[in-house]
Amino acid sequence: MNKLNLRGRPIGAALALVVVSALGGFGAARVSRLVANNPPATYKLANPNEGPSQTGFAPVVKKVLPEVVNISSSKVVKTPTGMGDMPMDPFFQQFFGGPNGMFQAPRAQREHSLGSGVIVSPEGYILTNNHVVDGATDVRVTLPDKREFQARVVGTDPKTDVAVLKISATALPAVTIGDSSKVQVGDYALAIGNPFGVGETVTMGIVSAKGRGNLGIEDYEDFIQTDAPINPGNSGGALINDRGELVGINTAIIAHGSDGNQGIGFAVPSNLARQVMDQILKNGKVTRGYLGIVPQDVTPEIAKAFGASEPTGALVGDVSPNTPASRAGLEKGDIILDLNGQPVADSNQVRMSISMMAPGSLVNLKVWRDGAARQITVKLGELPGQQERASNDNSGSENALQGVSVENLSADDARQLGLSPNTTGVVVTGIDPASKAADSGLQRGDVIQQVNHQAVHNTREFEQALQKSGRSPLLLVNRRGTTLFVVA
Repeated sequence: MNKLNLRGRPIGAALALVVVSALGGFGAARVSRLVANNPPATYKLANPNEGPSQTGFAPVVKKVLPEVVNISSSKVVKTPTGMGDMPMDPFFQQFFGGPNGMFQAPRAQREHSLGSGVIVSPEGYILTNNHVVDGATDVRVTLPDKREFQARVVGTDPKTDVAVLKISATALPAVTIGDSSKVQVGDYALAIGNPFGVGETVTMGIVSAKGRGNLGIEDYEDFIQTDAPINPGNSGGALINDRGELVGINTAIIAHGSDGNQGIGFAVPSNLARQVMDQILKNGKVTRGYLGIVPQDVTPEIAKAFGASEPTGALVGDVSPNTPASRAGLEKGDIILDLNGQPVADSNQVRMSISMMAPGSLVNLKVWRDGAARQITVKLGELPGQQERASNDNSGSENALQGVSVENLSADDARQLGLSPNTTGVVVTGIDPASKAADSGLQRGDVIQQVNHQAVHNTREFEQALQKSGRSPLLLVNRRGTTLFVVA
């Protein structure tokens, strides 16, 4: 048995060898056939001696990247944990109580934020957004070469969201500041910054619009709109053109609840940012011209009501007393058509133009009044710290104005609405949200003082004026001390 077993092992091994050899031969033959069916591939490789692509933005970006910095800031904030040292109800003590059953005092906490900035001077001056450093007790700047500096806030302008920083460094690479007035819709735009803190990032798009205002982001808005992706952390970074010139400081996005870019970003134009910076460096603050009016856009309805040929210009909704406008003779209902020889498109253009002029400047206005154009010259004052103009915030008997109820305005009502007891008119006590009047902007609490330029003192006069007015009457409304026109 042993011999048979011993003998059987070589036989089995021999058979295995034959099988393997046969299979190996079959595999080799198969591979040979596959190779025969695949002729050698030829590749076209780039010439390593050729220069960079001439169609991209790499040369521009390479130049500008060293001029854009990362900014980190921190400030101490107090987070309330209770209501001070006051006894607490035993029921709440188990959840919120401190020692001896007392409410705990607010705790100090350090809050950090990240942003970007642009070196605008070899001496270490940096432009960024005010909201990047607002209230910060510690501001640090990190250069692309990883050097870190403590930064000093030279000055800020919250009204345009611009801030100027200074670091103790010299011979820094500085960006070339372009003329943002030459920017055109459709131009290439590159946004450079530090989104989400991931590091230097470049995104590309085009200029989507110019002169964007009335967005409620800042007091003075003349934004360049771009679809170059801008995300949190890009604030204060550079918006550059295809020549590598700074044309804007990236500031805000419209995200509709998202944490990131939706293709609608806004940048402060370089001309505005530079003017703010120059004033901060020269005067330590920003001073602005002051006219003393509340301008409104001219809608087609308003243009028709005032007999203007086109819905353009800025309607004077209110004139504050003892201001340059009142002293020059501007009146409620004037439509500003032209400012220093430049046609006025809307109310934001008037606000921005006046704000960029120095106090004491003479301004020539062409206004439309009573069916005719006239010239008025105004010497601008200086914009006060608290603007001397009423807020334009959007805060019974049935009458011919459908969906609107009004009552006589009493002295007590006037006081409650923040108005002088001598104010006259009728107060809107109710308004149907689905009515045309509500859609026009009329609100509960508004005091209607005129209907088609006819003064009204009570509900009877109001009804009579409406009966004469026909459709879409022009109303002069007093809203918490500010007057404005509404076509209802």
